[in-house]
Amino acid sequence: MKRLILLAILLLSSSAIMAQNYIVVNSEKIFKSIAAYNQALTSLDELAKQYQSQVDSRFAAVEQLYNNYVAQKAMLSATARQTREEAILAKEKEAQQFQESLFGNEGALMKKRLELIQPIQQRVFAAIEAYAKQVGADMVIDSSNNPTLLYNNAKIDRTQQVIETLK
Repeated sequence: MKRLILLAILLLSSSAIMAQNYIVVNSEKIFKSIAAYNQALTSLDELAKQYQSQVDSRFAAVEQLYNNYVAQKAMLSATARQTREEAILAKEKEAQQFQESLFGNEGALMKKRLELIQPIQQRVFAAIEAYAKQVGADMVIDSSNNPTLLYNNAKIDRTQQVIETLK
């Protein structure tokens, strides 16, 4: 009796697994096939370099203030040292806030990234969803940068078909 129940469970679970239709796509390859995405990445890289040079110049100014302070420290009174130290700390804090305003989660670079990349992502994800519905897939697995995907058969990889759908 136990063998019969075990056999029935095995048959039901294997048929349920076989009934699921899934496809594999490589979203990274899809995104890289879109010229607008590549242009957006280039633009964001250039903007990040500009922002980084602005941040670097602010921190260089702080370092210059500190170096001047260290060189003159012996000649300064206690109140003058205190004033200079506070000024240096305030300038450093200002530089850190400026850096956060550019590179933080709510910073200018993140806002620009959302502005440029998000519409492309929405278009790609909509194309993947439309293709999956068209071929009757129950699930889509993304194989890009997935360390847990150990193997996938090339027969189920539909990356190229999604790229063609986008064009």
